[in-house]
Amino acid sequence: MKIRTKLIAAVVVTAAVAVPGTAFAAAQLFTPDPNRAHSFVTGDTPLIADGVAIGRNVSWYKSSGLGPAQRNTAPGASAEERYIPTDIFPGGELPDGVTITEAQGINALTRIGANLERAGLSYDDVVSMRVFLQNPEGEEKMDFAGWNRAYRQFFANTNLSTGEVLDVQLGSATTEPMVVNGARPSRFALEVENLPVDGWLVEVEVDAVYPR
Repeated sequence: MKIRTKLIAAVVVTAAVAVPGTAFAAAQLFTPDPNRAHSFVTGDTPLIADGVAIGRNVSWYKSSGLGPAQRNTAPGASAEERYIPTDIFPGGELPDGVTITEAQGINALTRIGANLERAGLSYDDVVSMRVFLQNPEGEEKMDFAGWNRAYRQFFANTNLSTGEVLDVQLGSATTEPMVVNGARPSRFALEVENLPVDGWLVEVEVDAVYPR
């Protein structure tokens, strides 16, 4: 009986200490506008957001994973080369420094754009992204740099403070972005052993929020 009394007393004392602390912590928490999504971005030219908070009344869209479309029908093209977008790289010939992962990334993100458009959205509305990369044939690891160059063609290519459009890399060349877009989605990218389609090096999934 004495032991039980001591335990109850300890719980009461702990609660008395914890409640004010919890109340203080709650006052410091960020609460998103119920009708908006808020991206946490550090700096004027970051590559991605630190995270995103989505209000409870926000309408949002979640895509399936999309890889590149088969565009290159040139004789002798390898499984990977079949997914070079020939509307951007005629004949499947890649300019100096452009990698197959980079070309496939551009292809996949173009498909993402068409997917979003069908849902009444655009690249600007993307708040979160998941990227799966496979190492090109003969390479020991994924081509993360090539993927990032493809990503910058569609995302994170303006100065958030001034609105200035930033130049981006296409292989070894410096160019204007294919799509001007200041959105910085939260994002992860990881290497996987195999993607579901033979020849794919890139698969992308996005979440987008409908504008108010």
